[in-house]
Amino acid sequence: MRKILAVVRLLLLAVAGCCLAVSAAARDSRVIDSVTLGELPPEAVDTLRLIRQGGPFPYPHKDGSVFGNFEKRLPLQPRAYYREYTVPTPGRRDRGPRRIVAGSGRGGDVARSGEYYYTADHYRSFRRIREDP
Repeated sequence: MRKILAVVRLLLLAVAGCCLAVSAAARDSRVIDSVTLGELPPEAVDTLRLIRQGGPFPYPHKDGSVFGNFEKRLPLQPRAYYREYTVPTPGRRDRGPRRIVAGSGRGGDVARSGEYYYTADHYRSFRRIREDP
């Protein structure tokens, strides 16, 4: 009887571990809408160009700083993988809510990562920037 209980416990632990792994994988497979360059506001296209050429940025003390992804709305990556950049908002005196967040994909270089996300609502939602038409 003890052997049967031990086997049952092992099976229950295995099933629980499997469920936790599936749950973690489901959380990490975020579905993020996309947006083409032509659908972005012109200021976002300008910001993307500045990112690729390494600046100069309108807010040098903030642009290029680490984006923590604390709300986990972007795919999970190690700390400092993402960098944020201001997309100017016409008529605003402050930085406004619009940003481009760049992943540091290939070799840690955001200028060549090809992984860019746009938010118009200060990180509440993101759309991955697609460069194809």
